[in-house]
Amino acid sequence: MNLDTYQELAQSLINQSFNNPQLLRTAFTHCSYINENRRHAQEHNERLEFLGDAVLEIVVTDYLYTNYNHPEGVLTNWRASLVRTESLAKAADKLEFLKHIRLSKGEKKSSSRAQQQMLANTFEAVIGAIYLDKGYKSAKHFIDRHIISTLPDILKIGSWIDAKTRLQEHIQNTQGQTPVYRILNEEGPDHDKIFEVGVYIDDKLSGQGQGHSKQQAAQKAAQQALDDQDIAPLQV
Repeated sequence: MNLDTYQELAQSLINQSFNNPQLLRTAFTHCSYINENRRHAQEHNERLEFLGDAVLEIVVTDYLYTNYNHPEGVLTNWRASLVRTESLAKAADKLEFLKHIRLSKGEKKSSSRAQQQMLANTFEAVIGAIYLDKGYKSAKHFIDRHIISTLPDILKIGSWIDAKTRLQEHIQNTQGQTPVYRILNEEGPDHDKIFEVGVYIDDKLSGQGQGHSKQQAAQKAAQQALDDQDIAPLQV
């Protein structure tokens, strides 16, 4: 993709052209691409990602502090929900980032988990590029539009508190018990293992979940238990 293409991309992202479109091209350059194309690319997006992560955190933190008079712990959980990998990857996917990222041939065949992380990293790199080229105000507007705008939905469904915590609080309050998690199965090679975890309430299997880590699988099991018991979202 030439620089004119990235100028068009900049227009679609922030309704402005970049002074230095090379910054945006770098934001969409995965480190694996450099290894196969050293003649055509000298810099990948990890430094921009580092910068963008910091800009994202200050914008989100400032918004939450300014607009909500809640305790620090609650605001921290809300911020974590807004800036977690899944949230950033979802925003990047909506913007169709994947078709613009410069990757190695091997990386194009990576797992869905790896692609999700790559999308999130690219989203942060784009924030870094916008910040350097157009300033804080433009970066903030981009974050407001694609990340902070999702906060009402996060609060509505209660996803700012993880499923395991929500389930434990509900079961302890209503049944005086604590959910127990057990590994039901694990398969696959060590570098891409899949775990299946079950959550038991009063020795009854109440939910199951799979994930690339035991914690991820347990969270999904807890969420299934919440859904099956029709437990209402927490109210803010």
